[in-house]
Amino acid sequence: MNRDRWWKLQARAAPYLFVSPFLIIFCVFLLYPLARSFYLSFHRTVGPGHVLYVGLANYRFLLGHDLLFGLAVLNTAVFTVAFLSLQIPISLGLALMLNSPHVRFRGLFRFSFFSSYLVGQVFAGVIFFQFFSPDGLVNHTLGIILHRRIVIPWLSSPAMVLPSVLIASLWLYFLAALQAVDRELYEAAEVDGAGRWNKFFHITLPGIRHVLLYMILIGAIGGFQLFELPFVLLQGAGPNGRGLTVVMYLFIIGFNSGDLGYASAIGWTLVAMLLIVFLARFRFFRFRQGLGL
Repeated sequence: MNRDRWWKLQARAAPYLFVSPFLIIFCVFLLYPLARSFYLSFHRTVGPGHVLYVGLANYRFLLGHDLLFGLAVLNTAVFTVAFLSLQIPISLGLALMLNSPHVRFRGLFRFSFFSSYLVGQVFAGVIFFQFFSPDGLVNHTLGIILHRRIVIPWLSSPAMVLPSVLIASLWLYFLAALQAVDRELYEAAEVDGAGRWNKFFHITLPGIRHVLLYMILIGAIGGFQLFELPFVLLQGAGPNGRGLTVVMYLFIIGFNSGDLGYASAIGWTLVAMLLIVFLARFRFFRFRQGLGL
């Protein structure tokens, strides 16, 4: 092989060689597990060596007879709706407050609210497990404020499971979007005599609209994928299964019970649910664009 043919061969093969590490990792760690889980979803498994084809039986039982799956879907849906209804407005309010130049120690507060997402949900679950214990920081602080001993069963009462998880998952992603809004717009609005609420509705909200819609989508997907935080915080599914989520149920079935086929069916059902959420959001966004909103 002469030198010219060798260089031509290298030029043709170079792009494939550069892309090959990604393709190998993608196929081994993502594409093959997805295909394998889809295959297993039509089988009943007892460990890795016993696989029995059952067709759609896993899906029929999952959607028609599995009460625990229904409870997990209900818990996950309630958490997601509460998350989007409460956490996003609260986070936006905190972001507005911390974006104000009149607030002292803004950097410290920003780091405090965002730090749990820098270290992961498992660490946040461990920390808030200590906060919500009967003699933890939350009850102790409330006792100081009310001047009496407070023992709220944050983690042992079914009614307090959802508030505990919601408080622990407080997040603050709007701050970067608020800081990206052009300050000259606020200055021009002040010259025109616009009040605080007018500036919020006519400058702030339009300026962060795309981030807001994106965070609603990400919040919905994250709510349906919730697992680590309640699993660590509640030490399992919580009292009366009130902390059981879809992904937690998948984990219990797949790794505790050993039925990877049924767990795979749960996983692909969750994929279908997330696809419905994404399509609903996409249709809603297209509808708003058609109305010029």
